Amino acid sequence: MDIRIFSVLMILVVTSMGTAFADGSLISVQTDNGNYDEGDTIVISGKINTLIGDTQVTLQLFQGGTLISIDQIKVAQDGNYSTTINAWGPLWQTQGEYIIKVVYGEDNVAETLFNYTPKSEILEITDDIEVTAGDSGTFDIRYTIRGGTIEAIDVEPENFGLLVKINSLDDGKIILELPREFIDAEKQNGKDEEFIILINDVQTTYEESSSFSEFRTLTINFDQGDSEIQIIGTYVIPEFGTIVMIILTIGIMASILLTKNKFQIKI
Repeated sequence: MDIRIFSVLMILVVTSMGTAFADGSLISVQTDNGNYDEGDTIVISGKINTLIGDTQVTLQLFQGGTLISIDQIKVAQDGNYSTTINAWGPLWQTQGEYIIKVVYGEDNVAETLFNYTPKSEILEITDDIEVTAGDSGTFDIRYTIRGGTIEAIDVEPENFGLLVKINSLDDGKIILELPREFIDAEKQNGKDEEFIILINDVQTTYEESSSFSEFRTLTINFDQGDSEIQIIGTYVIPEFGTIVMIILTIGIMASILLTKNKFQIKI
């Protein structure tokens, strides 16, 4: 091969490699969420497409032009890396957009963004809400909601559950103290069963932080824009309890009359 052709090819290869490195295609970065509140743990992860010896990933976290955090992260043999950052401390005072920048080698760079809210700016409400159960009267549910407000809680006897209507101003969570007397989820042996939770008709998970003889406490995360949370158990106080009792009473009386008539016919 002509030496001049070989030199041109080498230049093209080096140039193309430099471009790949410069546009950050060799490294990726992401967070486990797009919104965090003060006190949250931020999980940061990514992948290296081509390892460079024992080179580590340099991570920098900025808010505006201020450097909030810096770290060196080891890269696994498969190219994956991860670390966590705790969102609290003297530098975590400003609400808004934060930038994560990762550098691998000389020119391999990737960035991602997330939104952060300090406690002073978090909308959190703790209160009791009265739930109407038709002819069965009313009962109270203790709640705490962050990132929105509760508009109403309705009994859904056909689903053995409750419908929680919310106005979600941001990603957030709701903590509900459910009185067992009025709603519960039980197995046939009387032990606790898991509730079914639907947000806007999509099933989701929840955490049960406490369980006592009088109530169960559920924590449910929601996204901005969510409006309805369904809590489905195995029992809910009947919305029309009196009507049910009337129907039951009529049924019993009809059975007694039929039985009496049968005896009279036999006589």
